[in-house]
Formats: sequence, structure tokens, C-alpha cells
Amino acid sequence: MKNILLLFFVVVLGGCPSSPNENTSSKEVNIKDIKFSVEEATDWTDLFKRTSGWFGADGIFAIPLNGKDNTAVSDTSENMFIFSDTMLGDIIDGKLDTTSTIMVHNTAAILKGDKPDSTKIKFYWATDDKGKRATIFIPHTPAATPKDYYWLGDGFVNTETNNTYVFAYRMRNLDAHDDWSFHMMSNDIMAFSSGSMPPFTDQRQIEIPFSFHKADSTDDGSFGAGIFVNTEKANAQKPDGYVYVYGVKGRGKDLVVARVLPKDFENFSQWRFWDGKEWNIDFTKVAVLTSGVSNELSVSQLRDGRYVLVFQLYGMSNTVAMRLGASPVGPFGPTINLFDCPETKQNKRYITYNAKAHPTLSKPGELLVSYNVNATDYWNELKKNPQLYRPRFIRIKFED
Repeated sequence: MKNILLLFFVVVLGGCPSSPNENTSSKEVNIKDIKFSVEEATDWTDLFKRTSGWFGADGIFAIPLNGKDNTAVSDTSENMFIFSDTMLGDIIDGKLDTTSTIMVHNTAAILKGDKPDSTKIKFYWATDDKGKRATIFIPHTPAATPKDYYWLGDGFVNTETNNTYVFAYRMRNLDAHDDWSFHMMSNDIMAFSSGSMPPFTDQRQIEIPFSFHKADSTDDGSFGAGIFVNTEKANAQKPDGYVYVYGVKGRGKDLVVARVLPKDFENFSQWRFWDGKEWNIDFTKVAVLTSGVSNELSVSQLRDGRYVLVFQLYGMSNTVAMRLGASPVGPFGPTINLFDCPETKQNKRYITYNAKAHPTLSKPGELLVSYNVNATDYWNELKKNPQLYRPRFIRIKFED
């Protein structure tokens, strides 16, 4: 039985950094009150419960290959999923086959339509020169070393340039014996033609010049946590023609944003950064929109024109949350708790993180939301529960 949580909120506005937009003020848009219900989306959760080949990953983002980011795709269109660290192998009689199992750092899948149909999804990874299963995106930038690997951020199909862009974080483990010693070395973008298929042999890797990874460690951060394509071709309401790229920085998990016209996406001199009052050419002047978000998140439009920021509270917690926004840059209202992830109550070593919405997989008036599940003692817990490490889904139904 679905665990249905009827959550009807009338929320009192709390402390939130103000960030007025040139077209919208908080007095004109209600960013406090909303009625909704939440249920577990077991049909989508079950789609990723697999026992052979791809059987687990985190970092899930859904990219509509028709470029219509703000509405569900048709039955004849396709969504591409991108994942970060991925488990490939077999689960036999409920036990992990350690002889066939490997981890690669990123993979992809393509689903025809917007329904959780196991017959219409195919998973992809690369193969190396020896025919072994391998990572799709491997760092080849001038600064990369053989020890580096990519975790993936959000992406979109740019209908102006006919390219697909995916944000990527070039990572390096500083201690070869410690899985948690990872450190971001650069904030990059993967680019490949819109008609390209995994493993994207035509991929280009572009290091962007304005991440925060070289700043003071307390201000560390990057761009690519989420993308909102505010264009007519992406089916946005009242589009202004820009692509909004969200970033997260600092120990407080501060949300920041840049924007650029689609045609100028690779021209970094044309990127502008919201400084709280206007769009600034200097990325170090970027303002904090709100805090306590996760390193992966989403910003989507509701039918009434408001914006909804979906995230895991404080990055890694058992709470999936949202804030309502008056515009793509806010102001954002108080935190509204959506769902308590049950996995963390099942086992104190389990962790849940990086919630986000997927509009192209959602019905009108709803938002499908995923979150990731992992464990601190990863390999030992995976042996006990081989299907632990995969996305879980919930469904938000908004009341008119």
C-alpha cells in the first residue's frame, strides 16, 4: 500500500535572504501558502530495482531529448537519465555477485515516454579497449590526471546550438584508501551533439572559469546543481529567454544562480550572476538566494506561475523539502517539509540526499521527486542489502 501523507500547509514566513527580481516582487506573489499531498511513487522506485547490468546509482537527473524541459514528454519522445557512481553486475538470489560487480563513475539510460515502463528503458555505459565495462565521461581536460573522475550535475538540450550540455565535477580522492576523501578539482561542462547516443564519443569537455573550488575552503562550491530553462521552446510560462544555472557553495549550502542566453552558453563572457539587485558580470558578487539546500536540486514552475525549489534539507538529511519562489531568483519563502525518508530509520548507517523534481516525468498538477540512498559503511552495507543504492521517488500533488 502506498504510504500517503496528506500534508496541507499554511506556513508562516521565516527568515530568508531577500532577492527581488526586476519583474516580480514578493508582495505580488504568495510564497508562503500552498496545499498539497505527498505519496510514495512506488511505480518509479520499482523501475530502478534491478538485478542485472545496471543495478544501482546516485546523481539521477532526467533530460528531455526534445528540449521541452518544463512539461512531460510525449509517448514518442525520450528522457535521458544521467547518473554518477554506478554499480554494474548481478544480484543472484538476493545476494551480491562480487565476481561480476564493479563500480563506474557515471552512466546513462534512455526512457521512451514519461511512464515507468521497464520495457522502454535502456541503460548505457562505456567499454574500454579491453572490452570491459567502463565510465562514459572520463576527464581529459589539460589539468586532469588518470586518478580523476567525473560526477555529473544537471543538463539540458540546447535547441539554439543543437548541443546537449551536462555539468560535471572533476573529482579526485586525496587518500586512495578512503572513499570519503574526494575533492573537487574543477567545475566542467560536457558538450555533445543533440543526436548523439551514449557513450557520446563526440563529447567535448569544457572547464568553466567561475567555480568556487579555488576559493577559501569555507566558500567551496560550483555551478550545475540544477538548471531551469526559461525559454519558449522549453515550454516555460512567460519565458524571458534565459537558461538559469544554479550553484551551491559554502558550508551553509548556499544557493546561487547565473543566467545566459542559450545561443551564448559556451561564451562565458556573456554569463551574468545575480547579486541580489541586478545581473552582475563578476561571479564573486553572486548573492545567496537561500541556504540549507542540497548539492543537487531543482527549480520548476507551478501552474499558477510560482516557482518551486525542491532539495534535501541541509544536503544530507532524512527530509525532502521545498521553498516557493516569486521568480527564478526568488525571493524564496520558508522551508516546507515534504517527506521524511524512511530508510534512515531502518538503519543508522543509511543516508539520504540530493532530492530534486523531474517535471518531464510528471503529470499536470504534480511533481515527481527523487532522492538518493547510500550508506556510510558502503561496501559492507551493500553486501547486506544489494539494492540499497538506487533512487527512490515520491509524488507531490498540488491542490488548486
